[in-house]
Amino acid sequence: MTVAEPILSVRDLRVEIPTPRGVVKAVDGVSLDVPRGGALGLVGESGCGKSMTLRAILGLLPGRAQIAGGEIVFDGEALSPKSLAGLRGAHIGMVFQEPMTALNPVMRVGEQIAEGPRVRLGQSAAKAKERALELMRLVGIPDPERRYRAYPHELSGGLRQRIVIAIALACEPELLLCDEPTTALDVTIQDQILHLLARLRAETGVSQILVTHDLAVVAQTCERVAVMYAARIVETGTVAEVFGAPRHPYTRALLRSVPDFDDRRTHLESIGGMPPDLVSPPGGCRFHPRCDIARPDCAEIDPPLITLGDRRATACRYHEELARRA
Repeated sequence: MTVAEPILSVRDLRVEIPTPRGVVKAVDGVSLDVPRGGALGLVGESGCGKSMTLRAILGLLPGRAQIAGGEIVFDGEALSPKSLAGLRGAHIGMVFQEPMTALNPVMRVGEQIAEGPRVRLGQSAAKAKERALELMRLVGIPDPERRYRAYPHELSGGLRQRIVIAIALACEPELLLCDEPTTALDVTIQDQILHLLARLRAETGVSQILVTHDLAVVAQTCERVAVMYAARIVETGTVAEVFGAPRHPYTRALLRSVPDFDDRRTHLESIGGMPPDLVSPPGGCRFHPRCDIARPDCAEIDPPLITLGDRRATACRYHEELARRA
């Protein structure tokens, strides 16, 4: 069976941030593919480079951060700073982590949704408003005519997040980048937003990257997952493969730290130690100081991603031992 060309391919992406202490390698050789019409989960501890990867793809790096190398290919064409200006919003949308800071506090939410169609697509004010109301209905906002004129502070957190999603969808993008879209919401609203994202993908065919630290969110919404540690991808594969039989010690440790109501345990397991300093990360495998199956050569040999089968890979040289322990 022929595998369809991914809508987004990232190869050896590197992002660096100069600081007085040295250069922070915030993203260090990341490669990933997003299937057309599919959803990829990007998971890992805070500070591992997930959000920075998304911002690099969209050309929205903060402060002094800069892309130091790599290639980003969208819909068959390599992206450049110049081409991103035309793709951002129109073909690639982004759902930011905190809607209260993503939205303009002095602009009515309906006008913020209509701005994209009006400015980017050249629609008239009336047509753009009609599109905004249509999107508000699509994302499940009740009484959209009244809430069109609301300011962000007049809406609940769940409604604000729906507004942010509507803005991202306003110009009918082919790819949606979601950066922790449920972090600031209570569990009931989280579930509603996740079901909304899944429904939008089913109805519109929009591809998605979902950045989160919550493995349950990925299991609920994505077909594929990439696990990041210390600015690198350490394991990729389908959600069923990676969560069912992890082939990297870090992935296994993440899964063991999650409560399982079918497995009665006295204590939740934690990952010992701390994530490494990205100015001067340890040599060899970056996870080896915290790894329970590390060998002496793990501190010396920097493992590449090892292909295990059809689009599955791990950056652990002793992945077979993990498989035997499962």
